[in-house]
Amino acid sequence: MDIRPLTPTEQKYTYAQSMQLEGQTGTIGHLRGDFATTGYGFYTTWFDTRPQWKSDEFKADFDTVINALREDKGLLHNRYDMSAFARHFPESAIKGNYCTEYGFRVDTEKHAFLLRCNPTKGDYNFYCYCYVKEWLDKHIQKAEQGIRFIDPQYKELFRIPDGGKVIVTTSWGEKREYPCRFIDEYHTEVGSNLYHICEFAERMQKNGATYEPKPAEQTPQKTPKHKDLER
Repeated sequence: MDIRPLTPTEQKYTYAQSMQLEGQTGTIGHLRGDFATTGYGFYTTWFDTRPQWKSDEFKADFDTVINALREDKGLLHNRYDMSAFARHFPESAIKGNYCTEYGFRVDTEKHAFLLRCNPTKGDYNFYCYCYVKEWLDKHIQKAEQGIRFIDPQYKELFRIPDGGKVIVTTSWGEKREYPCRFIDEYHTEVGSNLYHICEFAERMQKNGATYEPKPAEQTPQKTPKHKDLER
């Protein structure tokens, strides 16, 4: 069984999604688990998303993947093996809200299993999101084109990457940031609301609001050392 670190694009799919994205990506459900306070337990809870896709073939794939990851030195064997496994793949690191997590993907012929792992005592240690592989990969490929923002005359103003943010300035000058997700070529989520791209433009015009892309955050650069300053 092959396991690899998630790409930055895939990392977004290890969290709960809206109903629209669940349908577009073929989300079957997800498993949440922890290793207890000792680090050696194994307690899990399954959450259905689309029970109609939980076929016998999926159940067999799911059992095969989880059991393989539970083997000695495997990612889900215990909290200590998870930590050691993650250290071998520094590119798997995901910057979380309060700690570093680690993301991995396992594929079978028809299903994709995306794991987000956190080898921290006292927290849930992993989430495994399960997808219809063809649907997930097709959606990710389409989302690479970015999210279009247009004016009411359908003129394209700008695009942002899936997961990027827009800044909306209200008619009274208040600025608000909204994360956006790609649904398809003509629909996007802005914050928690689903819009046709023309509907969003018309609503902004009606409300006297303007919108612009939020610049991508720059990764801080370390100041290079100069040999003559080193001790």
